[in-house]
Amino acid sequence: MKKYLPLAFTLLLALASLSLGQTATPSPSPSPKPKPAMSKAQIQKSLIATEKKLWEAWKNKDPKPFKATLAADSVMVGENGVADKATSIAAITSTSCDVKSYTLSDFKLAMAAPNVAVITYKGTVDGTCGGTTIAVAWASSIYVNRGGKWYAFSHQESNVK
Repeated sequence: MKKYLPLAFTLLLALASLSLGQTATPSPSPSPKPKPAMSKAQIQKSLIATEKKLWEAWKNKDPKPFKATLAADSVMVGENGVADKATSIAAITSTSCDVKSYTLSDFKLAMAAPNVAVITYKGTVDGTCGGTTIAVAWASSIYVNRGGKWYAFSHQESNVK
């Protein structure tokens, strides 16, 4: 046994010197901190601004904001039935509506889930569609947050009686 002791000691010394001679690899830098979650008030403010932008685009028959804002799998419900994103965008430019002005009011926000928001409001329009006065409507829009961006997933309006 004593015969192997110097060999074991030498082997241990060699391994120790190898491990001490290695350069330490730097640890990876920490991932960037995620953006802090938006408060309900911030989400509401952002979605109101988006709704106003979309109504302005509808008034001007401009499809660009709808292309950027509608979710790819969006579902719109209106007097003509249910429409997907492509159909909804096509309707924006081919509409027979003449909108002079509009007012959006009475906004309320409900969070269905951390990434799902429902915003409701009243829309009053000075204008016509197909020669008929546009009725005052209660509207609801459902937004989904995907990858940090809010997309309009669904929209529906009901005329006020």
